[in-house]
Amino acid sequence: MDLKFNNSRKYISITVPSKTQTMSPHIKSIDDIVVLGINLSKFNKPTQFFICVAGVFIFYLIYGYLQELIFSVEGFKSYGWYLTLVQFAFYSIFGLIELQLIQDKRRRIPGKTYMIIAFLTVGTMGLSNTSLGYLNYPTQVIFKCCKLIPVMLGGVFIQGKRYNIVDVSAAVCMSLGLVWFTLADSTIAPNFNLTGVMLISLALCADAVIGNVQEKAMKLHNASNSEMVLYSYSIGFVYILLGLTCTSGVGPAVTFCSKNPFRTYGYAFLFSLTGYFGISFVLALIKIFGALLAVTVTTGRKAMTIVLSFIFFAKPFTFQYVWSGLLVVLGIFLNVYSKNMDKIRLPSLYALISKSVEARKSRTLAQTV
Repeated sequence: MDLKFNNSRKYISITVPSKTQTMSPHIKSIDDIVVLGINLSKFNKPTQFFICVAGVFIFYLIYGYLQELIFSVEGFKSYGWYLTLVQFAFYSIFGLIELQLIQDKRRRIPGKTYMIIAFLTVGTMGLSNTSLGYLNYPTQVIFKCCKLIPVMLGGVFIQGKRYNIVDVSAAVCMSLGLVWFTLADSTIAPNFNLTGVMLISLALCADAVIGNVQEKAMKLHNASNSEMVLYSYSIGFVYILLGLTCTSGVGPAVTFCSKNPFRTYGYAFLFSLTGYFGISFVLALIKIFGALLAVTVTTGRKAMTIVLSFIFFAKPFTFQYVWSGLLVVLGIFLNVYSKNMDKIRLPSLYALISKSVEARKSRTLAQTV
């Protein structure tokens, strides 16, 4: 900004940089949304939506298929933590590559915060992967759909929050659906184990905490997604490596995977790559269309994942899975509705009755005339 004075008057000259000039690395155009090299800002809204939804479904369906495929390898079920170690290594590499493509490469979030986030990330993904050694994949996905339950319990007991009737109804539907689905699984699944339920429940609790910590850290320090991925997963890699070394879990896992590297390391690479790409499209979907539509799309993706799991991998089936799954979906809808009550206005019972009475009066009047 240049301030210039004349003899008789003064004026201010403001120079606006042209589009060709380099912008500050902290300022990003709200119209420029690039995902995996695709500039979505060049397309209209319907095309953007189609690309994002296609990306979410394609990459996450492959992600889920590969995750279950890895654990279908005979003898691999006891190496869930080693799979998480390999996954964290790939995520760290992907995050480093992406960080090199942006202008600002400085670390903004303090190291102590990353140590906490990394610990929670290890708990979320490590326990989730390990639970597949004890549970059917559809049961694990149903549990992951119900993150609202530990979030609400933590809000009540830790922060003293109070929730409205819609939130409570959502938690009740999810809880009943989970219990019903788990009972069905314990009745017909040959490999059901309560250890798996405990592991996935602990993973849910860690996942409920990590979202709040990550959001607060990124907003407070204005950090990028690639920075968060790089540092949280690289520190988490060190945590898991130390844990497996202390428990002598690295040697047997390396020996087992080296016997069939394609079905272990090859699947793990594709599994990690598709997961990394999938989250990129989810973030783009949230940025363009909002969290409401993004939750709807990801919920549909999880439902499709469960269906494909029954199609591609032989396992017992009962219609109790269907009814309990619908209860969980109802709980998810109620949760989304509670967060967006100002955008989604459902007609009240009084309004429906009044509208019905008015319609009857109109018909009576028309008959009289």
